[in-house]
Amino acid sequence: MMLSHCVGRVCHDFDWSANNHDSFYYGTFPNGFSWGASSSAYQTEGAWDKDGKGLSIWDVFTHMKGKTFLNDTGDSSCEGYYKIKDDISLMKELNLNHYRFSISWPRIMLTGIRLKYYGALIDELLEHNITPIVTCHRCVLQEKYGGWQNISMINYFNDFANLCFEHYGDHAYWIIFNNPWSVAVEGYETGEHAPGLKLRGTGAYRAAHHIIKAHAKVWHTYDTQWFGGYFTVWGLGRIQYVQFYIGWFATPIFHGDYPQVMKDFIGRKSAQQGLGTSRLPTFSSQEKSYIKGTSDFLGVGHFTTCYITQKSFPSNRGYTYFSDRDVAELVDPRWPDSGSEWLYSVPWSFRRLLKFIKTQYGNPMIYITENGVSEKMMCTELCDDWRILYYKAYINEMLKAIRDGVNVKGYTAWSLLDKFEWDEGYSERFGLYYVDFRNKNKPRYPKASVQFYKHIIKSNGFPNQREVENWKRKTTETCSTSNQLLAAEEQRNTAANILRFIHDPLTSHMEMVTEVVVLWLCTLCILISAVFLMFLLRKRN
Repeated sequence: MMLSHCVGRVCHDFDWSANNHDSFYYGTFPNGFSWGASSSAYQTEGAWDKDGKGLSIWDVFTHMKGKTFLNDTGDSSCEGYYKIKDDISLMKELNLNHYRFSISWPRIMLTGIRLKYYGALIDELLEHNITPIVTCHRCVLQEKYGGWQNISMINYFNDFANLCFEHYGDHAYWIIFNNPWSVAVEGYETGEHAPGLKLRGTGAYRAAHHIIKAHAKVWHTYDTQWFGGYFTVWGLGRIQYVQFYIGWFATPIFHGDYPQVMKDFIGRKSAQQGLGTSRLPTFSSQEKSYIKGTSDFLGVGHFTTCYITQKSFPSNRGYTYFSDRDVAELVDPRWPDSGSEWLYSVPWSFRRLLKFIKTQYGNPMIYITENGVSEKMMCTELCDDWRILYYKAYINEMLKAIRDGVNVKGYTAWSLLDKFEWDEGYSERFGLYYVDFRNKNKPRYPKASVQFYKHIIKSNGFPNQREVENWKRKTTETCSTSNQLLAAEEQRNTAANILRFIHDPLTSHMEMVTEVVVLWLCTLCILISAVFLMFLLRKRN
């Protein structure tokens, strides 16, 4: 019998196609469409202090108590640093065309230069005909240089990017920044993410201003010194309150300045504070010209959406990025939720977002750099039906957008593996592959969504209804077997922990208690399911 996924996760029978403003569209993507999966260095590599690596902002942040769920860190994570060949074999199993990953700044530029690891990863990908798409930025140098509050970071970051280009520039596509909204707001406004600063009303704007300038500088460096035929990209954030999210970063890149609505709102709020100038920094004429056009394609990371309504915030509550917008975010209670409190399945919004980008920015070439859904469970469940339904619906909306004339060239699932999820630690899982973090070898197990995504890639879309329905049946059969294997492995691990407790009770007590509690919860979940099934059968008879 399979382990239930109802413990630690709210389970409802949602219609995952509800609110989808159009029927399902059967068809295929254009020839040459690129399919991929993604990761990031801190979240997957582990080996946090090996081979001369220095400290990133996330190393410092997670080693402070109370910053992450259960004080989890990415110190070992998936041990991806040691598993290049293993993980590329998973990518081959999926038939991926590209793999998006990031280069750790402190791994190659602080106490030593560790370039061989990324060189080996890129070479191995190319050997298997998988295109590397490399993100330069995720974890910056906060302790020594002050992070993105310091204008000098622009030049430091350019040096780092230039070093990457020097060694790998002609072997990969390049993403200069990924999700700058999260870096600016969650890192320097709310303090939820590293470096954990709460500079409300100013920190996010200053960080974003420097990030935009750094992006332009790196783009020009690449364009003039290296291989202009390869792409750079601008990655966007995860929800779509249009101008304060997308427009904040994309409008300067495409049009040369911040959106007028941002300048008006923040300027007015700054005047109400009695400030002589706006809290939103300004670009000079030269900077506007230098920044405009510094993108070869637009990278879009999208997960969910929200409704917005007008809301005025009283001045006595202070001035922040969130109050500057004069809106409140709302969700429809009918939208299916996930393991992340902010993530709801709203597939139709994806098509609308892509059409908005087409209209607003002149139909640029688009690559989807992140899209996926999480679960939060105590019991292991590889038959991730909700993830299959999410991918099916969102990818189909992307196909409709292409039919609408949007210039989407590739799609990247987030993420290849379960991994460290920032302030949520290991409590949320986005991976196509399940990672057993309690096992020191960090084995990977395919979820049902692996097979479903593989079918989409092989067919380059959704050829017909009968075939797509067939995929679902096949994935259920496959994951049932995988669930049994994983359950048996977990039982062996539990037995081994009990034996270790007998021999070494002081060091093993807490770990064994955790294992036993989880095992009992899973057993209880199975029993409840069995009783419920008997009740239904008796009622039917």
